[in-house]
Amino acid sequence: MRTAGDPDEPDVLWTDLSPRQVADAVDALGTPVSPPVVQDWMEEQKLALHKIEKVVEGGHSPDRDAQFQRITELKSDYFTAGNPVFSLDTKAKEHLGQLFRKGRVWTQKAFHAFDHDLASWASGVVIPHGIYDIARNCGHINIGLSHDTSQFACDSLRWYWNRIGQRCYPDASSILLLCDGGGSNSAAQYLFKQDLQNLVNDVGIPIRVAHYPSYGSKFNPIERRLFPHVTRACQGMLFDTVDTVVRLMRKASTTTGLRTTVNVIRRVYETGREVADNFKANMAILFDELLPKWNSVANPQ
Repeated sequence: MRTAGDPDEPDVLWTDLSPRQVADAVDALGTPVSPPVVQDWMEEQKLALHKIEKVVEGGHSPDRDAQFQRITELKSDYFTAGNPVFSLDTKAKEHLGQLFRKGRVWTQKAFHAFDHDLASWASGVVIPHGIYDIARNCGHINIGLSHDTSQFACDSLRWYWNRIGQRCYPDASSILLLCDGGGSNSAAQYLFKQDLQNLVNDVGIPIRVAHYPSYGSKFNPIERRLFPHVTRACQGMLFDTVDTVVRLMRKASTTTGLRTTVNVIRRVYETGREVADNFKANMAILFDELLPKWNSVANPQ
């Protein structure tokens, strides 16, 4: 048994030995003991199997506290007005085909996958773009089949709003999006703003965007309230076809009422696009005076 060097928990007792290995070591010293007895003792010492937790921040944004407070204020304002608050993000890309996936499932025998996880052996990719309606506790996944681009992210929201969101919020005067600071909805990229402007022009109502600051993306609600349940619904299953992925992701639910809808966007998205030359001069996107890097509103033109 040893103590860890974690500065937050300097006296954590741990061992990388199993109860049987501990019992064998103690037996070799002349004191016979059975593995169950060792396990009982370990439980008395509050030793249990734990995974490493990814909680240590890799950096700190100077805007963190102020932006978190601003997001809280915006959410309250939108909830009070009866306007939608959607949390957006793209889940990790996965490969289609007979490739190994983590997890276990009840079955009479194990599924068979390739002995190597080579992307070249995949029959395609699935890129799940998620939209989580915080007030309604409802999730939606648009599965892309090409590239995670800003155009794909905006098409995903367009599809969702036209077919689901608008029916749920017929009197909405604005939409609030909670997004990470990077990725296909990057706060620093004008390409996302250009595609968002096109989306706003189509749907006809303003869209306000509040980005989580650097190193704060894990607090985006979709990361805790939708994606873990999608992962759980799909664990241990082969993503052999797109139809299989859709069926599995639709099962994502919780006892507290979460339900998930799924759609497939088959459009092929171009990478390497550039912002139109005249976009910055003519855009109808207004940046907030407070924390403009993270907060803006796109108005219909």
